[in-house]
Amino acid sequence: MKKLYQAVDRFCARNPRFGIPNLMRVIVIGTVVVFLLEMFAGYEAISFLTFNLEGLKRFEIWRLVTFIFMPNDSRPFWLAISLYLYYWIGSTLEQRWGTAKFNLYYISGVVLTIVGAVLASLLSGNHFLTVAGTGYVNLSLFLAFAVLYPDVQLLIFFIIPVKMKWLGWIDGAVFVLGIVLSILGRNIIGVVLPIVALLNFAVFIWPEVKYQAERFQYRHSRQTVQFKKAVRQQQQQKGYHHKCCVCGKTDADYPDMTFRYCSKCAGYHCYCQDHIFSHVHFEEE
Repeated sequence: MKKLYQAVDRFCARNPRFGIPNLMRVIVIGTVVVFLLEMFAGYEAISFLTFNLEGLKRFEIWRLVTFIFMPNDSRPFWLAISLYLYYWIGSTLEQRWGTAKFNLYYISGVVLTIVGAVLASLLSGNHFLTVAGTGYVNLSLFLAFAVLYPDVQLLIFFIIPVKMKWLGWIDGAVFVLGIVLSILGRNIIGVVLPIVALLNFAVFIWPEVKYQAERFQYRHSRQTVQFKKAVRQQQQQKGYHHKCCVCGKTDADYPDMTFRYCSKCAGYHCYCQDHIFSHVHFEEE
């Protein structure tokens, strides 16, 4: 996973203009257009936009792209809510990652969906297995957002505030439940599509998950807890936040001066900007 992630980073660094800016806007607009066509003309009139192996065998190449715009909900209100949510999530991820990486994430998810559908069709012998929409790709976007922004709150039903990390766990449960039910129902495509979406998520988000775990471990380590406790005690007793161990300057007397704690000293020792790099380190006795 690490090597794949590094390859993605190298590609994005070398090709910063790769992809379509505001990709989620394009997908949302396309989905709305297809939904309106379905509402007025019926599903049969737009079924040629879905993807299946049989259509690909007939050289209906457009299906490789048009299935992306198939709406995942036929109810206008819930479709509007989901499109707004995924537009917001996608735009935020694009701002964080850059256009190239976000496009690569979404495109690789789409490609893996196509590969998964073809594989399921070949294994089952049913070349009419159909994919309409990118439901699991969108769910993987939601999961990525929950990992990167765990403390962001959403208002469920516009009233109940819930942090993204809890919704991320629910999203993960949806993946697992979908796979289990598909196995029980012998639905091959229902097993393959969520798995390939999770594989795509793992390649792009694995380092972020590792960082979050290391960050959590650091924040709750014994050394960090003791450090914060020592700082609070100093603040309560002395009336200042930081005091240089060399010259005795404090942030109360010199509010514009920068103070830092030395990680190489034994214990918790603070230094001003003039002595942080030029002091003698405290050693264990």
